[in-house]
Amino acid sequence: MTPVELLRPRALTPGDLVVVASLSGPLEAAYVPDLERAVGVLERMGFRVRLAPLLQAGRRRWWSAADPAEIADELNVLLRDPEVRAIIAHDGGQTAFGYLDLIDVEAITADPKPILGYSDISLLHLVLYARTGLVGFHADLATPGLGGAWQAASVARQRELETLYATLLTSVEPIGALPGGPSWETWRPGRAEGVLIGGVINRIALVQATRYALPLERFDGAVLFWEEMGGQAAYVWSYLQVLRHAGILDRIAGMVVGIPREIAGLDGSPTLAEIVLDVLGDRDIPVLGNVEFGHAGPNLPMPVGVRVALDAHERSLSLLEPAVRPMTPAERCAPAG
Repeated sequence: MTPVELLRPRALTPGDLVVVASLSGPLEAAYVPDLERAVGVLERMGFRVRLAPLLQAGRRRWWSAADPAEIADELNVLLRDPEVRAIIAHDGGQTAFGYLDLIDVEAITADPKPILGYSDISLLHLVLYARTGLVGFHADLATPGLGGAWQAASVARQRELETLYATLLTSVEPIGALPGGPSWETWRPGRAEGVLIGGVINRIALVQATRYALPLERFDGAVLFWEEMGGQAAYVWSYLQVLRHAGILDRIAGMVVGIPREIAGLDGSPTLAEIVLDVLGDRDIPVLGNVEFGHAGPNLPMPVGVRVALDAHERSLSLLEPAVRPMTPAERCAPAG
């Protein structure tokens, strides 16, 4: 199978427009202040910010911000708008499965843009990477992330994250080592280099049951990253078993596991590390655990499709490639949106 070429968005520049959109769950009125704080964070990074029309407090359909077709329509408008240079999801939820077949893939290939988010949004990263090669910006959501978890961090940590995210979106040079933390643990030592692929583990498992599944060849030599929130420890074990039966665990070169949140049954034995090593068996795969991405927040960015170097013994993870590309001469000469 011929590998799909990695599709990098062009690098953002100061003053570019970033749109916060409801790509899944609704905006509860109680979290409007968090959304406002998220806008402030993005503006401090140097971007203009706009809220998409569906992002209205109290607007909802069942568990979603709107009907899936409405969400897809709004996303497609943003993908086709040349003024919009990046899209960040307001929150996660349970809606992305409802509009995977409605996304304007041609608009993405014509003008790829960063789409930021995790949780349900990790499904978009996986599917769009599978279909177009688009780099998926598995990173903090706007409202619970930039406007929530970030605000509980120290001022120094907030500034570190702002610099990291701004660099990810604007620099055409590799970031290098992500800032490690005291929670990082060596679950199985070793080194690996490969393409980052991952997200919420239930989305990784479920997407493989659809026509938008990643071909197994995409996992050859990859570094699989995953996290989970809620449910039972037995569910995590089961999802890992699904990945084993699918042949994914036989193809990857390394694994990075996020900090679990609200998973019942991890307060004694088994631990998450025990579950992972139980399923991996004798596979010689380095595993780095309890890394800060996912629902435990704040998130270190994990760009899907970008090559990384993992050293589980030294507890390090480095981005070897940029997530964005330089502007072309034609793009520099194009009039502003």
